[in-house]
Amino acid sequence: MQLVVARIGRAHGIKGEVTVEVRTDEPELRLAPGAVLATDPATTGPLTIETGRVHSGRLLLRFAGVKDRTAAEALRNTLLIADVDPAELPEDPEEFYDHQLMDLDVVLADGTEVGRITEITHLPSQDLFIVERPDGSEVMIPFVEEIVTEIDLDEQRAVITPPPGLIDASEAVVASARDAESEDGTEGSAAKAEDA
Repeated sequence: MQLVVARIGRAHGIKGEVTVEVRTDEPELRLAPGAVLATDPATTGPLTIETGRVHSGRLLLRFAGVKDRTAAEALRNTLLIADVDPAELPEDPEEFYDHQLMDLDVVLADGTEVGRITEITHLPSQDLFIVERPDGSEVMIPFVEEIVTEIDLDEQRAVITPPPGLIDASEAVVASARDAESEDGTEGSAAKAEDA
């Protein structure tokens, strides 16, 4: 099975290094020197990682045969793809590969069907499940343990306990400074700021 593990960013310096946007929880395994990666577009690869280092919080890679800034810049926006055994599991039992989560049925704790996972979006703060509802609409579910309480790969389902309004907007509880103002007769946000 092929998985996207990174996207090449801009060139760094003049010796062929590139920044990469990491898309794997195991960069030390997937993006290690010596790794041979397929690419999208396929005509760019395969690429062999020659060196890797972290600089100012970003991973920098240099590939075999890429010796200058011009060659590095030509790789920009290329996806790096690793071959992964579909039976392989992450070391941490609380972690999952995207391909394991795709197409899982999403249900509430009482068994009520919500939909199925059609996409996983990786954001800096958290991951999101894009869940297609039976009516064709989509809902985004944050992949955090407070909401996604169980992943059962044997049963092919994810159990969620969503806060009010996450699944059904009509159940949303709207809180604002104006509500607090009308309830206690004080200016909600200004009073709180002064108390702090």
